[in-house]
Amino acid sequence: MKKYCFILLTICLTLLFSGCSAPSGGASESAASPISHFEPLGTVSENNKNIYVILKVMDSSYWQVIMEGCKAAGEDLSCNVYCGGTNNETDWQGQRVLIEEALAAKPDAILLSPDDSVELSSDIDRIHELGIPVALIDTAANTESFDICYMTDNLYAGQNAAKEMLGRLRDAGYSDYDDISVGIMVGTAKSQTINERLAGFYQYWSNNAPGKWSIISDIMNCNGNIDEGDALLNDFLAKHPEVVGLYATNNGPTRVLARVVKGAGRKDITVVGFDLSDEIDDLVKDPDYRASTILQRQYDMGYLAVGSVLDIMQGITPPVRFIDTGVVTVNEENMSSPEVREVIDMN
Repeated sequence: MKKYCFILLTICLTLLFSGCSAPSGGASESAASPISHFEPLGTVSENNKNIYVILKVMDSSYWQVIMEGCKAAGEDLSCNVYCGGTNNETDWQGQRVLIEEALAAKPDAILLSPDDSVELSSDIDRIHELGIPVALIDTAANTESFDICYMTDNLYAGQNAAKEMLGRLRDAGYSDYDDISVGIMVGTAKSQTINERLAGFYQYWSNNAPGKWSIISDIMNCNGNIDEGDALLNDFLAKHPEVVGLYATNNGPTRVLARVVKGAGRKDITVVGFDLSDEIDDLVKDPDYRASTILQRQYDMGYLAVGSVLDIMQGITPPVRFIDTGVVTVNEENMSSPEVREVIDMN
C-alpha cells in the first residue's frame, strides 16, 4: 500500500507541472538541440570489448564525472568505452538517434541514462531483445528489459532534501507558528528520478513540517533550459515574495536557484539542491547565505556499471538489479569532514 501511495503521489505531482512550466517552445527547442556523437574515452584496442555509453547534458559537471568513472573502468578493466549524449535532459529523441548509432556499431554492451523514462522504454526493450547487455545509470526506465541499474535511491534522497530544508529553516529562526512557504523547481516532468525526489520531499514534509509551513503548489519546470529557468524563477519570486525556501530536484535547476538567489542578494531564502555545480558550491561556501546540496556518487555509477556489463558478458548474473550508490548532504558546517570531502573530491 505504501508503494502504491508513492506511485499515485508521483503521478499527481507530474500533473501539477503544467501550472508553472516554461513556454511550449522550450520543449521543441530541446528536441532539436544538437547531440554529441560517440567519442572514445581513453585508448582503444581491437582485442577489447566495446561498450557504448549514452548520457545527458554532456557539458554538465555531474555527467562529466560519470564519464570519468566510465573512462577509469575502461582503463582498469581493459575494455573500449565510447561515450555520446545529448545537451538537454529532455532530448530523448536525440538519445534515440544515438541508440541507433550504437546498435549499428554492434556493441558488446550499452550503458544509458534515459532522458525520458517512458519514451525510451521501447528502445531499451529492443536492445534487450538483441541480446545486448543494458545497464542504466542515474535514471531508471519504465521497463524491465535491463540487466542492472546504478542510481541514487531517489525517494530517500528527496526525503533527505526535505529534512535538510526543515532543519535549515529552523536554523534561520522560524518557529512552528510562523506562516512560511517554499517553492520547487524541476528540470523535466518526465524523469522517474525527479518524480521520486519530489515524492520523497513531499512525503517527509507532510510527516514532519509544522502545519503552517507549506509548499507552493506551482512547481516550476525549466524543461532542461537553465536560461528559461532564470526567467521562471524571477517571475516566481515576483509572484511569491514571501517564499523563504527553494528546492531543486537536480543539477540544472540547482544552478538556476543558486545564481538567481545570489544575483538578487536574497539572503533570506534557504536553498537546497542537488550535485556540485560552481553556482551551488559558491553559495554553500558563502557565509551570508543558507544553502545545502545533496551529492551523489556518480563516479561510482559509471565505474561500476562498466564492470557489471563485463561480468554479464561472462555469464555472471547480478544478484540484484538496482544498486543504490548513496548520497551525502553537504552544507557549510560539514564541508571539511573526511566523509564529505571524499565525495566532493569525486565531483
